Amino acid sequence: MPYYIYRVTEFPIRKLEKLEQHDVYRDASARVKKMRTEMTEGSPALLKMIHAESELQAEDLLNQVREPAPQLGDD
Repeated sequence: MPYYIYRVTEFPIRKLEKLEQHDVYRDASARVKKMRTEMTEGSPALLKMIHAESELQAEDLLNQVREPAPQLGDD
């Protein structure tokens, strides 16, 4: 399964833009880290790397709302 790199913007609407696709985790990880250092400070976009079977599944996973992790004292 490939690794996809997406630019995600939230305002005015959530927008996903596929930037790159890599077959090896190490290459994808190094590339997204390099791209993050090149971003201008204060940019409203986020760079996300995701592992998925297809672009459609990657975009579906990126659009899912995740519950926050439990905090200490939440019991």
